[in-house]
Amino acid sequence: MRRFLVDRASIENVNVVQQEAELEPPPNVLNEFNPNEIETNELSNILQRKDLNIVNAMELVDVVKARLGTMRESGWNNFFADVQGFCVAKSILVPNMDDEIPVRGRSRAEGRTITNLHHYRAEIFYVAIDKICVEMDHRFSEGSNIILDCFSCLDPKNSFSKFDVDKLARLADIYHADFSDDDRGTIRDQLETYVLQVRRNASFSTCEDVQSLAMKMVQTEKHLVFPLVYKLIELALILSVSTASVERAFSAMKIIKSKLRNKINDVWFNDLMVCYTEREIFKSLDDIDIIRTFTAKKSRKGHLPRNFI
Repeated sequence: MRRFLVDRASIENVNVVQQEAELEPPPNVLNEFNPNEIETNELSNILQRKDLNIVNAMELVDVVKARLGTMRESGWNNFFADVQGFCVAKSILVPNMDDEIPVRGRSRAEGRTITNLHHYRAEIFYVAIDKICVEMDHRFSEGSNIILDCFSCLDPKNSFSKFDVDKLARLADIYHADFSDDDRGTIRDQLETYVLQVRRNASFSTCEDVQSLAMKMVQTEKHLVFPLVYKLIELALILSVSTASVERAFSAMKIIKSKLRNKINDVWFNDLMVCYTEREIFKSLDDIDIIRTFTAKKSRKGHLPRNFI
């Protein structure tokens, strides 16, 4: 948004100077002005990670919304001071905020005018922040926030201080296809027994996130004792697959299903998608081991050389 504001100011000033002195316009400000963005980069980075930490993502969403609200209410002066400093450093004329200009979208014959201050603050600054807030509300809707809030109760930090039986039991109703009626009736008792046991078990005190909690449950075979709780942990772990990784999958579809391979069947296409999306894992596999495994599945007419067997 700062780029847009400065670019608008430079364009208007260039038009005035060209009319009065027919000078050449200065270089494009967009190529030189690169201040910090309004929203924090931390939120964008954590949402793009494959190992998405739900607790951190939930906290950062609230922080970014609060920062945007604070900036809209009282951030104009600091923001405008930064833009002024940049314009002075790049020899860009800063318009007088008290000067009046015609209302955009209205006929000049009406004679309606507004100040530059109103134009830049109300019509650009406020509007840009409002659009960002609307987009965040759309992407992080009330339903999504409820799910994230419920999953954050699995956080093992501080001896499972965020553990909430009611919120976790609600997940069984939300993901009703993964839990039977009997499961939804017994999950509360299992959750209460689970949290008492893991709080008394010293080995779980080293868990820092949901990923390490899942590994510890498998190591101690608690996933067999508390299968419903472990299913909730599995759902929390694959939540990142349904968010950031989906965008990567759609990008991979365009690469794999090209014009030359537009008639590929669904099974073969799905196998290629798995190989491409998890290519880092497949890079670590030995080609010879793959050939041996494929050959051992059934007898074939052709035989591999002896050094492959």
